[in-house]
Amino acid sequence: AGLSCADRHGGLCCQAGGSGPRVARRSDVPHRRPLQLAPALSVCPHRIFLTMCTFERTEHFIDATTADIVVVELLRTAEAYRVEILAYCLMPGHVHLLIEGLAADSDLLKFIRMFRQRSGHSHRSRQSSRLWQEGFVDTFLRADEISLDVAQYIVANPVRAGRWQDPRTYRHLGSSRYTIDELVESLA
Repeated sequence: AGLSCADRHGGLCCQAGGSGPRVARRSDVPHRRPLQLAPALSVCPHRIFLTMCTFERTEHFIDATTADIVVVELLRTAEAYRVEILAYCLMPGHVHLLIEGLAADSDLLKFIRMFRQRSGHSHRSRQSSRLWQEGFVDTFLRADEISLDVAQYIVANPVRAGRWQDPRTYRHLGSSRYTIDELVESLA
């Protein structure tokens, strides 16, 4: 306790001058799933943009009950792990999230793993099928990147996909920090 992010992670976490987290990736290891940031970099109050796909891109989130359960697990897990959900959007076969650690010891990777485990378990108990594909795509936001700019991309997703005309009426879009109107106003 009391150590800076850079002290805890040997300077790997934040670049000199506070310009943001370094992306630590291993290029020497073959992989089946998307590469992810080093676990040591997931602790601290960072912002991460995530995309998680359903298993075999099955359109599980067309079912409102499944989508509602996933949203409940997302918000419940975020609160337990001291993570803010700046924006989320469930599309039929994937989820976009913008998350931020609220404390110096917020572990975003543990939050992601627990959210996927809880939502996957809830889904399997109802549907007897797998919810998530292995892995996910994660991108750290640099200090100079504005959260609402990324939230704008997330909020506009149903409109871009031609599924909805007004994001205010899209049921599975939201935030634990911003109102729907604030998110939509960021589009203007």
